[in-house]
Amino acid sequence: MKRKRPKNKRNAWIIDESKCLGMDEVKQLKRFCNKSKNDGLNNKKFVPVRNWYMIELGLNAGLRVEEMATLKYRNLIISGSKSSIVVTGKGNKKRSIKISSDFKKACQTYLKYKSRFGYDISEESYLLNNLKGQKITKRALQKFFKIILEKAGLSSHYYIHCLRHTYSTFLLTASNHNYRFVQSQLGHSSITTTQIYASVIDSEGKKAVEKMYK
Repeated sequence: MKRKRPKNKRNAWIIDESKCLGMDEVKQLKRFCNKSKNDGLNNKKFVPVRNWYMIELGLNAGLRVEEMATLKYRNLIISGSKSSIVVTGKGNKKRSIKISSDFKKACQTYLKYKSRFGYDISEESYLLNNLKGQKITKRALQKFFKIILEKAGLSSHYYIHCLRHTYSTFLLTASNHNYRFVQSQLGHSSITTTQIYASVIDSEGKKAVEKMYK
């Protein structure tokens, strides 16, 4: 007689600190990518410029890898006072992601760089294109991320999805644990999924552990 398997609970996965970049790692990654971008511009090489934007996109919009790969110019709402990215996520659900003024400028700058390299920046063009101007696969994005980690001197155990996890934890802290807002930004169907990130940023819990037996 076969034993019944327990029902597969949604959100049975766990997010811990090993899946998120810390502040020092974020700074190290951004510092490397910014220098690499400038070197790329000076040497007329597009890849370092695109990879710089890929990292900024992950850290500032918290997109899933599939969303990053399929993001098009028309998805950027950055004219005038508007600052958002509209994506179609899981379940074909659309969401509007609010972005900072600094990242808005980064988006505008990246488009200028793309144009300078001769790449299409029309409404239907992919933002993260390859050297032929074509769409990049999720697998390729993961490969590029691993290469960046190595060159930046960061641990190779991270995957590109860690950018989304990192965005989530930092946004929760910055929003004073506004779970509804973070849920909307990430496109989670259930707020329970968003709440999983709470354990990563539980500073009060960390303080309590340090006080034990003292």
